[in-house]
Amino acid sequence: MATEEVSKPPPLPPYPQMIMEALDALQQKEGANKSSLSKYIESKYGDLPAGHANLLSAHLTAMKDSGELLFVKNNYLRPGSDAPPKRGRGRPRKDPNSSPEPKKPKPAAGPPAVSKTGRPRGRPRKVKPQPAPNGLEGVVALSKGLLFPGLVTNNLDK
Repeated sequence: MATEEVSKPPPLPPYPQMIMEALDALQQKEGANKSSLSKYIESKYGDLPAGHANLLSAHLTAMKDSGELLFVKNNYLRPGSDAPPKRGRGRPRKDPNSSPEPKKPKPAAGPPAVSKTGRPRGRPRKVKPQPAPNGLEGVVALSKGLLFPGLVTNNLDK
C-alpha cells in the first residue's frame, strides 16, 4: 500500500482578515455591501465552508459592533483616522483622573414651608389627647355621666 499524498488546500485566513482584504481590493469610495464582499471572498479563496453566508454575516456584525467597520447605507467601510471612537450605550464612565466634585451644602432644616393658603402641605398630623395631670380622667367622666349616661343618676330628681 502506497501512501498517497492528499493535496489539501491551504487553510483559510480568519474571516476578519478576508473581509479587510476584500474591502481594500474592491476600493469603492462608499464602501462595499455584503454580497460584493461575499463574491470577492468566494472568487479569491474558492473552497469555503458550507455556512459561509452565516459566518460572513456574523463576522461583519461583530466587526461593526466592535468599531472595526462602519455600516453606512447598507455598505461596510473602514473607519477613517479622523473618525471618533465608538461609544457604548448608556451612561459614560467617570474619569478616574478627574477631581471629585464638591458636594453642595444642604439647606438648614427650618420650619416647613407654608403655602399660599397659610397651611402646610399634606395631611395634618393626628393630635394625641393629653392625659389629665392627676390621672383621674376616667373618674371625672364617670361622675359627669359621660361614659355611661344611664348609669349615673342624680338623687335630686326624685
